[in-house]
Amino acid sequence: MEQRHLGRTGLRVSRIGLGTLTWGRDTDEHDAADLMKTFWEAGGSLVDTADVYGDGEAEYLLGRLLDGLVPRRDLVISTKAGSVPDPDRRVDGSRGHLLAALDASLARLGTDYVDVWHVHAYDPHTPLEETLQALDLAVASGRARYAAVSNFCGWQLAKAATWQLAAPGTRTRLAATQLEYSLLQRGVEREVLPAALDLGIGLLPSSPLGRGVLTGKYRGDSTPPDSRGASDHLAPFVAPYLDDTASRIVDAVATAADGLAVTPLQVALAWIRDRPGVTAPIVGARNAQQLTAALSVETLSLPDEICRALDDVSAPVHRYPDHDWSTL
Repeated sequence: MEQRHLGRTGLRVSRIGLGTLTWGRDTDEHDAADLMKTFWEAGGSLVDTADVYGDGEAEYLLGRLLDGLVPRRDLVISTKAGSVPDPDRRVDGSRGHLLAALDASLARLGTDYVDVWHVHAYDPHTPLEETLQALDLAVASGRARYAAVSNFCGWQLAKAATWQLAAPGTRTRLAATQLEYSLLQRGVEREVLPAALDLGIGLLPSSPLGRGVLTGKYRGDSTPPDSRGASDHLAPFVAPYLDDTASRIVDAVATAADGLAVTPLQVALAWIRDRPGVTAPIVGARNAQQLTAALSVETLSLPDEICRALDDVSAPVHRYPDHDWSTL
């Protein structure tokens, strides 16, 4: 699999990442092992997790597979901290919480360091410089090799990245940011992506297949019984992308797939993988069969006319002040 630099750093990662959102909950140890082996044998290296996935079970499962199945040195492990199961405070970006969470993640993973450590979300109740100092301390101590954020909007990302760049050699530059991005969700193109491109931050799109909807499995009001849409705890996650607007985009993806003699999954994943600023979409396959289908996109590059057609049908509305005011 082709490797790409993560932002403006020397770290290289596979241009498709493996997500572990369902590990320890819907994906058991046997399926996780199959996923990891399939991913590694295809040349994949970037594995993304978080301390809250499966209440910590995702990290624990991943740790069980290190060295016993896949050499630790072959993987780029990315994890996150900051999300908390508290209805009154969903994010805790305090230095104390973040560093304690990192230590707990390392214990579950059974490793001395993670390659990329993300602040999971912006905490409006903690000074940003305190949150970012946790990243600096993690990198300085060797517990994390690179620093990143997740789910920061445009101004939050720009503020955080600029703060880090203001003291080179003392603060750790941000290597990456992770947000949802697909043909069904292009909001990052408004401000986040321009900021990331300008600041040399790699974008790691989550839910690149529109929470599974872009595979075409939900066309015609059908809901496969083994899909996320049929799951009690994941159905609300899929529901926002089952409207008429999404249906038109999925139909366009299916038409493109028919013309290229490939699958809608391959078209949707190739489109996002090759967008400007994207380093590696994170694919959350539930089993090795689904992952193999996603990894088959490695040899596919969409023709320019197909890209333009998909851009047009899924284009978000960007007006003032995102576009030059003189054109209004």
